[in-house]
Amino acid sequence: MKTIQLHNGVEMPQFGLGTFRMADGESAYESVKYALSLGYRHIDTAQMYKNEESVGDAIRDSKVPREEIFITTKQGGHSTVENMEKLFDESLKKLQTDYVDLFLIHWPNHDKTINQQTWKFFESLYEQKKVRAIGVSNFQKHHLLDLYETARVKPMVNQVECHPGLSQVPLKKYLDEQKIALESYGPFMKGGIFEGIWEEGLGKIAKKHHATIPQIVIAWGLARGIIMIPKTVTPARLEENFKATRINLSEKEVEEINSLNRGNRIYTDPDNSPWGAYFE
Repeated sequence: MKTIQLHNGVEMPQFGLGTFRMADGESAYESVKYALSLGYRHIDTAQMYKNEESVGDAIRDSKVPREEIFITTKQGGHSTVENMEKLFDESLKKLQTDYVDLFLIHWPNHDKTINQQTWKFFESLYEQKKVRAIGVSNFQKHHLLDLYETARVKPMVNQVECHPGLSQVPLKKYLDEQKIALESYGPFMKGGIFEGIWEEGLGKIAKKHHATIPQIVIAWGLARGIIMIPKTVTPARLEENFKATRINLSEKEVEEINSLNRGNRIYTDPDNSPWGAYFE
């Protein structure tokens, strides 16, 4: 499995399984366990997903050694240090581990001082070696600049919406300069890759490679050095997505897919999110 070296030296698998909207219980458990049997070694979850317990059970029952699996989870929200510590400890218990490989702020707050306070808590976890790497999710450039005002440790990863309709080329350029890895969520545009210009453009490339459109999207992200974590609970699609790691696209093909960008945001706009100052 190809890895990305984060700026602190940690090796992160570039391909993994996202578990957003995987129902806690049999769905999440069976999907994660089967993915690990196929060779997946990177599992992404979050406190907000409410499936950490099933993910932890699947990892335990997979019999794959813990040190071979890269586990990401995300802070449910901004709160007091005491509450965030409690939530983090609960995550460790549910995941049945004494550390996580990557811990992310799930969403930026609209108040930069709150983001800075939360990041200070993340830095303390990192310094205590309870997490191997820390990062953010859904942060725009201005959110990062605000964080830098007080940060002692620079984020290692920024997980953002990224797909052929929202290629994030300018943001990736900035993150590359900062040595922050870009991780994609929502790569299939909630099915939008099977519509309009995206189906047409991706379909031509897929036909050339004897591949499916989702496989080409995954290969496109990997070719750009992006961490890809597509979600599915279907066994056949878990296999299909995993096989996409073997597809090599040319620079021309990558640029052709980049040209499909229309700035289309399918998920929540980080600058207009509905969440308030704190989660209790």
